[in-house]
Amino acid sequence: MTSSSVSFRISRHAEDLAETLHALSQRLVAMEQRLGVMDLQLTRLREQPREDAAELAGLAEMDAHIERLLLDCRELLASGSDQLQPEEALPLQQGGSGWSVRPEAPEDDFHKAA
Repeated sequence: MTSSSVSFRISRHAEDLAETLHALSQRLVAMEQRLGVMDLQLTRLREQPREDAAELAGLAEMDAHIERLLLDCRELLASGSDQLQPEEALPLQQGGSGWSVRPEAPEDDFHKAA
């Protein structure tokens, strides 16, 4: 065997190893990117329940405020209806935006005479 043929084989094997190493490097980079994406997704999933819990706590607090307002309104309505006599009740009229209190025009001498 001549030294030139041995040298050629060594060069050829070195090129094959370089190509293999390059392909493995590219695969490693792609796998690192996928791992980074998966890590980010996992982090988001871990943080999401905390955000949901905080949102639920805020909604529960709002619900408590709404319940308190409803209770206050019911108490006011109950105490107000006990105090009003039937002739003191305000007349209601239906308008374009729903029901509203119809203002009573004060009667003056001109309207009484008519």
